[in-house]
Amino acid sequence: MEVILKQDVLGLGYKNDIVKVKAGYGNNYLIPNGYALIANDSNKRLVNENVRQAAHKAAKVKQDAEALAGRLGELTIEIRTKAGETGKIFGAVTALQIADALKAKGFDIDRKKVHLKEAPKQIGTYTVGLDLHKEVKHEIKVNVVAE
Repeated sequence: MEVILKQDVLGLGYKNDIVKVKAGYGNNYLIPNGYALIANDSNKRLVNENVRQAAHKAAKVKQDAEALAGRLGELTIEIRTKAGETGKIFGAVTALQIADALKAKGFDIDRKKVHLKEAPKQIGTYTVGLDLHKEVKHEIKVNVVAE
């Protein structure tokens, strides 16, 4: 079954992408929750027209994301957390903590755009991916230190 995504769906695609999904996933989850439309000819034409009209706006959004990536550069943020004597922290560092630390530095990035390969559970330095735009990905360093 082919569907047209109405918004970004993590692990599936971005807004206005045409993706193939299993019929049950499309009919029982994506379409009823308003995440997708059935990819028939009229919906494809409608989406293509909307994409064409929004092309210049999308170019500006991409340019803004590239500028943000440029400002982030080789940024290293520091997350302070409680840790044991062996360096193991209590709990794990989350995307929300990283987004809050970025906000404190002046970068307004949603926690949903912060991607951790694995949640940091030890003191140390980790690489974290930021999904700033469909075509703009950036990585920053996160230094986890004990309080």
